[in-house]
Amino acid sequence: MKEKALAFSSWVDRGMFWITPSLLVLGLVFSKPFLPLVPAIPYLFAYITFVMGVGCGREHLKQVFSRPMPIVLTLVISHLVAPLAAFALGSALFGSSSPYTIGLVLFTVIPLGVSSVLWIELSGGSLALGLAMVLLDSALSPIVVPGLIQLFFGADLTFDTLHLMRDLLLMVVAPTALGVVIYERSGGKFKQQAGPILLPISKVFFMLVILLNAAGIAPYAYELRGDLVSVIPAVLLLVGIGYMLGYYTPLLFKQRTPELLVTVSFATGMRNNSLGLVLALGYFSPQAAVPVVLAILVQQPLATLHQFVLRKFKPYPLKESLRS
Repeated sequence: MKEKALAFSSWVDRGMFWITPSLLVLGLVFSKPFLPLVPAIPYLFAYITFVMGVGCGREHLKQVFSRPMPIVLTLVISHLVAPLAAFALGSALFGSSSPYTIGLVLFTVIPLGVSSVLWIELSGGSLALGLAMVLLDSALSPIVVPGLIQLFFGADLTFDTLHLMRDLLLMVVAPTALGVVIYERSGGKFKQQAGPILLPISKVFFMLVILLNAAGIAPYAYELRGDLVSVIPAVLLLVGIGYMLGYYTPLLFKQRTPELLVTVSFATGMRNNSLGLVLALGYFSPQAAVPVVLAILVQQPLATLHQFVLRKFKPYPLKESLRS
């Protein structure tokens, strides 16, 4: 049983390149039966984050915050360089006041995506660093998001900070804290012992998250499908720029460890698009939501492509789920 469970987890890891787009298509095309399950996404994320957390102790987190340069670099790339690139790209293609430009910039100013931590773990990056960056960026988002929108567009933007923090508490903070406590109490052995049960379930939940996210955005995708063709190239380019900046910028600062390059590149390439969609529809025109919807669609496939390229052309030591 243990061997089969580990084999299944390994199969999912190897197959993300085709599993992700397949689940996205399935969720979009057959969204109706899955829509009632969309509210379960935060709870699925919570379990996944907990499983990752049991492989991370206090010492890991202390080491991360004792050397803050990677965190600072990631936030600068994500919320300074990327928004400037988005504004320049949108202005050149659609005009500086276009709702599409607003949507492109909005994608770059929203917090780092929780799902980036999943890809960091799958791809051999630093779990502790990934979690720390997501937590810090999410905590800063009530200031960062309205501030940058005001800077670029002069819009007076507010949103439900308490709701955002509650979701982040549920999805990231609480399960991570629980996982760290268990790691400490077990001396790091809990994941090795319970892994054959925990890991396959977390992989199933990960696939469900992709499927349900696709189902959740299907109504918006269908409603705005007439606008998609003109914006798709811009979104693909912008998301791709995020991954590239995250991989190559650390090299300028002599931050060359494969683990760090993997971590920063996934963190800068992925955003909390669920929040972005809420903001776009709640405070701007439906057209501003188009880039965010498209980013949701292309972000996961590009993550699989990014992982494939890293494996193929930039070999780095991948973590074994239980053997690390």
